[in-house]
Amino acid sequence: MHDDRSLVEARLKRVLDERLRPAVYPESVPLQVAVWHAPGEPVPVAEGLAAEPEPIAVGARWGAPWGTSWFTVTGTVPEAWAGRTVEALLDLGFDENMPGFQCEGLVYRPDGTPVKGLNPRNQWVRIGAPVEGGEDVRLHIEAASNPVILDYHPFLPTRLGDKETAGSDPQYTLTRMDLAVFDETVWQLVLDLEVLGELMAELPVESARRWEILRAVDRALDAIDLQDVNGTAAQARVRLETVLSEPAAPSAHRISAVGHAHIDSAWLWPLRETVRKVARTTSNMTALLDDEPEFVFAMSQAQQWAWVKEHRPEVWARVKKAVADGRFVPAGGMWVESDTNMPGSEAMARQFVHGKRFFLDEFGIENDEAWLPDTFGFAAGLPQIIKAAGSKWLLTQKISWSRTNRFPHHTFQWEGIDGTRVFTHFPPVDTYNCSMKGSEIAHAARNFKDKGVARHSLAPTGWGDGGGGTTREMVGKAARLRDLEGSATVVWETPQEFFRKAEAEYPDPPVWVGELYLELHRATLTSQAKTKQGNRRSEHLLREAELWAATAAVRTGFPYPYEELDRIWKTVLLHQFHDILPGSSIAWVHREARKTYERIAEELTGIIGAAQHALAGEGERHLVFNAAPHTRDGIPAGGAGTPAATGRTQITPRDGGGHVLDNGLLRVEIDGQGLVVSVYDTEADRETIAPGRAANLLQLHPDFPNMWDAWDVDEFYRNTATDLTEADEITADEDGTSVRIVRSFGASRVTQQLSLAPGERRLLIDTEVDWHETEKFLKLAFPLDVHAERYASETQFGHFFRPTHTNTSWEAAKFEACNHRFVHLEEPGWGVAVVNDSTYGHDVTRTGRAGGDRGTTTTVRVSLLRAPRFPDPETDQGVHRFRHAVVPGAAIGDAVREGWRINLPERRITGAREVAPLVTVDRDAVVVTAVKLADDGSGDVVVRLHEAHGGRARATLTADFEVTDVTATDLLERPLPGTPAHDGHRISVRLRPFELVTLRLRRAGAH
Repeated sequence: MHDDRSLVEARLKRVLDERLRPAVYPESVPLQVAVWHAPGEPVPVAEGLAAEPEPIAVGARWGAPWGTSWFTVTGTVPEAWAGRTVEALLDLGFDENMPGFQCEGLVYRPDGTPVKGLNPRNQWVRIGAPVEGGEDVRLHIEAASNPVILDYHPFLPTRLGDKETAGSDPQYTLTRMDLAVFDETVWQLVLDLEVLGELMAELPVESARRWEILRAVDRALDAIDLQDVNGTAAQARVRLETVLSEPAAPSAHRISAVGHAHIDSAWLWPLRETVRKVARTTSNMTALLDDEPEFVFAMSQAQQWAWVKEHRPEVWARVKKAVADGRFVPAGGMWVESDTNMPGSEAMARQFVHGKRFFLDEFGIENDEAWLPDTFGFAAGLPQIIKAAGSKWLLTQKISWSRTNRFPHHTFQWEGIDGTRVFTHFPPVDTYNCSMKGSEIAHAARNFKDKGVARHSLAPTGWGDGGGGTTREMVGKAARLRDLEGSATVVWETPQEFFRKAEAEYPDPPVWVGELYLELHRATLTSQAKTKQGNRRSEHLLREAELWAATAAVRTGFPYPYEELDRIWKTVLLHQFHDILPGSSIAWVHREARKTYERIAEELTGIIGAAQHALAGEGERHLVFNAAPHTRDGIPAGGAGTPAATGRTQITPRDGGGHVLDNGLLRVEIDGQGLVVSVYDTEADRETIAPGRAANLLQLHPDFPNMWDAWDVDEFYRNTATDLTEADEITADEDGTSVRIVRSFGASRVTQQLSLAPGERRLLIDTEVDWHETEKFLKLAFPLDVHAERYASETQFGHFFRPTHTNTSWEAAKFEACNHRFVHLEEPGWGVAVVNDSTYGHDVTRTGRAGGDRGTTTTVRVSLLRAPRFPDPETDQGVHRFRHAVVPGAAIGDAVREGWRINLPERRITGAREVAPLVTVDRDAVVVTAVKLADDGSGDVVVRLHEAHGGRARATLTADFEVTDVTATDLLERPLPGTPAHDGHRISVRLRPFELVTLRLRRAGAH
């Protein structure tokens, strides 16, 4: 037989494009359209419906950036259409090639009932099936003219990302406002041919199945009269029945499709717009659930559910019903799909506490899975947090974006720093916006790396963000792929149903140990410094507020601020979303975040001050409160008193220029350029700084990644570096413990204060940068005389190790990594910690030294600032303040202690009495991360602690109040099996390395 494959395939494409798809709506009449443009921010629905609109014609421009326009469309169904299916086609000016990221609409009936969303691939509204001739139609559309930020030429700087700079030019052209007859037979034929054509393209040319499909398609096209498509579509469908009914092979890959719409809680739009995006999408999905009995939809992020409940009660009612029917599924059990690298221990725990509790309280549903398809890598401390929250599975997609190494598994056990393992799945479809294309389904089957031992994978299906979720076309395609020869099989299932099947078929999957590092988006550890500082500061203020409020509540009856703390925690958790905390959102988002963090700091500082004054009483005694989990200057952790006296620091001129700081423990030499050329550990008789090198070295790099400006830093940035060694000013401060250094470069200025306090084994570096650079990367370098093949980075509830070498491509790819409060390098018996109060990104490199020394220099560089221009063209412009410290002679325990100390500065007040800690622990290796009252208002004291040094620990927790019962709990403060050993107020704990434990202490007399 002659090879006419290309001829038939080209025929199929043209007939679909030019005849069949247009014939889905064979007849149409225009609707009358009027519009009212809301001034300022969006208005309540009732106000929008009641406004007086003015006529507007199709073809007119509309919509200032970030504006809201209320369209009213009216018309009458022609009498000749009686008994037929009629839909309104409402095109606001969509670009179908960008499903999301542009204008959107939500359609209402005149009584304010929401109907469904309008999106680029979802422009229809059902009027009736069948309709009555002469029926009047009236619909209202709340249309958001969100500007296109990520356009066909991506990453171009734009002022559209903030309403304050976006201007008022109309963004869109009203394209179509019609009533139309919907021909379902033609629509079904289009899906038949799309599914078969897409499957055919994925099959080997030599396979018999491909040719069977080709011949069937050819015969179906022969049956269509191109001048009477609607009259001949049914007979064309008959010619496809046989080829569509051939069952899949028994060995076919099995895909669990989960209806999904990945909605970023903020990104190229502000938080307020996400509230409306969620309302549009949930309206779409509840409507689709009514129409499609097999369809299942899952939505994550409890915050988004809470927004619907608060802002769209009419939509919420439909959502609740669909949840009760088991088809609209809460997923993930987190407050938002957060970043997981940067949130601190307690914050990561509270993501699950608040997320799971919302779904339990609202629906009685317990989530077993963490659902994080788009998060930029996963910290090694996460598995035990997932398990401690009562969950056991993890789904993500983003690791498929890695650019250097291909991850070796799609289904596996992920082991965290304490040995906890969670069953994890990466969907091989390699997208969290699957649209049921044949190419996607075939890719999932081919790509699946666990063939031969497993055959199940998951496909999150639907357009995300502004795309409106799953479409009826996707559901129609999935129905045809349920059991189709040549294809993987597709069935709609909940995440829980998928994980149960996958776990059952793969009882002994491979194990991946340590962090799940994304080899991309590394610059998100640095972009938008003030957002990151606001997060870090808020986390520690919340610790203080809970600690002192709980202590005051137990001791004095101070009213514990349950509601305030709950609200503030949720606000902080929201801002840990994976496009807010990472600094990858538009200017509007980060401008609002800065203001929010300021409000949070003010409110929490008020709570802390009120609790401390309740504890200290009225008096003139000078007291220092220590909120850190270790004794400091003689003041116990969680207590207040008078600090112990310390020694003194001397400052003297240095030979050759500069200054010498000496407190008897460390001797620090600062040269005439303001560089630290020596940090000498007197007790260890050991130099910290590598020979011939200088620390406190600011280095400036060009920073213009190939794409994803705010997200990425590409390795070639290292090829060019400028050492900022010229100083404008170097002066010894009058306090006798510090040196002030001023430098200028480009349009920017840096002022540093290098301090060596009496009695302290740390060199404190306060850096203020007035930053006005563009597309530059600023680092602060510490070349250390330490030979270490690995170094420790703090993460949630512990630390883990990364190599300092680049033996393999996996190690080389980690050229920018995350730490929390410290990094630590160590030779046996002596180490160095670099601690910080607000930075996360860093790099560690090792170089050999020539000459007689022939040692190894290990350089730690902390990342301070970047200046990308997309999506915020003014990223990080302005004044920033950072605090770092170098701690010579530090063991890992010293790194832990100093990391807490720099983030929880002492608070000084006057009062009448010292304050004893509410709880104490007798081992420094056991760190208390939270002291609070139980969330249920019972008055029980909840203490969370973990082993922080990486070894086994036995410790005694002592409560300074009468304890009637002790219970070990999960993160949600629910009891776990087993009773901790306790003797009154003394509780014995045994911890494995990095294990976290939550204890609930019942107080005598508490209710």
